[in-house]
Order: sequence, then C-alpha cells, then structure tokens
Amino acid sequence: MKQILYERLIQYILDNQDRFYRIAYSYTRHQEDALDAVQSAVCKALEAHGSIKNADAIKTWFYRILINECLKALKSRKRIVLTADAVEQEEYSEERFEQGGDIARELEKLETDVQGIIKLRVFEEMSLKEISAITGLNLNTVKTKLYRGLKQLKENMQEADVWVD
Repeated sequence: MKQILYERLIQYILDNQDRFYRIAYSYTRHQEDALDAVQSAVCKALEAHGSIKNADAIKTWFYRILINECLKALKSRKRIVLTADAVEQEEYSEERFEQGGDIARELEKLETDVQGIIKLRVFEEMSLKEISAITGLNLNTVKTKLYRGLKQLKENMQEADVWVD
C-alpha cells in the first residue's frame, strides 16, 4: 500500500509542477524563492510519504507543505539585509505566472492568510473544504476570511478606479 501511495505522490508531483510553481511564485514574487520552495516541498513530501494515510489526501497534504515552505522563504527573506548591489538589481517578473496586474497588487495589500485563501480558491480552484485542510483552519473561518477578503478586494479595486477617474 505504501508503495502505491508513493507512486501516486510522484505522479501527482510530476503532473502538477506548473501549478506548484505558480502558487509558490504568487506567494514569494521571486523566481529563485519560488523554485526553492517547490524543491523543498517536493523533497519533504518524498521524505515524509509514509505519513500519508490515504491517496485522496495527497493534494491537500502536499499543498500544506508547499505553502509552509513559501511562508518560510518569506520569513527568511525578511531577515536578509539588502546591500547596495541587491537594491540596484532589476526586478524579475514572471509574466506567465502573474495574476492579473491590478488585482494582484490589490491582493498583496490583504493579510497574508487571506491572500493565501483567495489564491487557493480563485487561482487553484480548490474547494473550501480542501483549503480548510491545507491551512489547518476551521471551515467556517476559511469562509469568513474568504468572503471578507473578497469584499475588501472589491472595495480596494473600486477605490483605485475612483482615483483613476
């Protein structure tokens, strides 16, 4: 049984590489950090494959690992002191994985956990139950944060339009 789960995990990872990179990039906004987060998540998942209880949980289990790796990358980046060389570097942009310009900018203004919930729901098309399992939050908490975040996002977008006029 463990061998079958291991093979399904490998197949799942191979089939969804672009999705993993896209979600990691949406969190980190840096190519290297996103690639590192995906690589770390894959390694951790393969090392801990024995903890998977059933094949239906692979998706939520892996996304939880991936998101934790993304958050770890963000924390470690905050501890890095920028030098003059680092400040002068041109910012890298991954257009293929960018999500909607203005919406992405307004989304970045929301709380990190709310951003994550919206990204999983809208961009990854996950169910609220899956998001609850990934984030470790109660289903009702996920619903509240999602709808509050979408409302705030809508208000921010409307305010931005008012300033443009």
